[in-house]
Amino acid sequence: MQHIFRSTHRYYSPIVLDTMAKVGVVGAGVLGLSSALNIQKMIPNAKITIVADKFDKDTTSHGAGGYFRPYMNDYVEEDKRMVEQWCRDSWEYYSSLAHSSDAYESGQRMVSGTVVYNTPQDQPYSLLASLSSDFHQVNNDYLKRMNLNYKYGYNFTTVVTQPPKFLTWIMSQFKENGGSVEKRTVQKLTELIGEFDVVINCCGLGARELVNDNDIVPVRGQLVMVHAPWIRHFFLSEDDVYFIPHDDKLIIGGTRERGNHSLTPDPAIRDKILSRALGLFPQLKGAKVVEEWVGLRPSRKKIRFEQEILQDIQGRKLPVLHNYGHGGHGISLGWGSGLHAAKIVKDILKFDKI
Repeated sequence: MQHIFRSTHRYYSPIVLDTMAKVGVVGAGVLGLSSALNIQKMIPNAKITIVADKFDKDTTSHGAGGYFRPYMNDYVEEDKRMVEQWCRDSWEYYSSLAHSSDAYESGQRMVSGTVVYNTPQDQPYSLLASLSSDFHQVNNDYLKRMNLNYKYGYNFTTVVTQPPKFLTWIMSQFKENGGSVEKRTVQKLTELIGEFDVVINCCGLGARELVNDNDIVPVRGQLVMVHAPWIRHFFLSEDDVYFIPHDDKLIIGGTRERGNHSLTPDPAIRDKILSRALGLFPQLKGAKVVEEWVGLRPSRKKIRFEQEILQDIQGRKLPVLHNYGHGGHGISLGWGSGLHAAKIVKDILKFDKI
């Protein structure tokens, strides 16, 4: 039996932990790993364990394009202030890595490129414009020279994260700092009562079963990866045609199929993706397909970032912080969201709710 207590007001009384604080992080995608590493940085004496049934290439994060592009129209009003801070914190972290000696190993690189639309996008891109030093609108002559039949275009430099590298690197950092990993399927969060002092739930789409959240839905994305080292700039159109260059391949997308649970690549969709890309950029002709990928973005109308207290029939309690539902913005929001989670966990471990 599961008892859940929620409160919109927080009342605290100081407590002293007799032993080392034990923190559990459910989920090993970019949200889980970022939360875990930030907690380590903020609470170095805590014992932190990542508990998940999927790691590395089996996570949705692994196949993401990793293109940092906070597009504010994708968020509901009540999330925007929080999301803006997460984006700023993520930008500071990723861009700092991209300019450091860890850039290659961590998979961070500054990349310039163009986005195009048929309607003005000044407002949705206002946050990114404040972060990228060279953000500017291009004129119609520029679009014509590129043979782009769109009315509005914007050029800027942003950070591209290569998730296969980044997930490996951040997991390595976590383990080097003394973090533990447990491969395990958690059926209900109440299983963790008595095992941890606090839990951060970064289960993504698994929230449907784990916490009975029917508000989270999959948005299927299919990508094609080709060997095209001559393409070094990103591109995105409002029709969901996009290119994101990684070290050894070019990510070409894509699709957004809400409610589709299939993880099997569809040959017809692959051909459509490549046909649209070639139509815009004929110089892609001859690029060899090296991989295909399908992922299910964990989409929710409102990101779930909230606390609750679980209690079992014996009266034992477990503070939980939910941190999931970031949709296709897991990389852009991941580090900032994890930093915010770490601050709340530190607060929880200093004080106990009455």
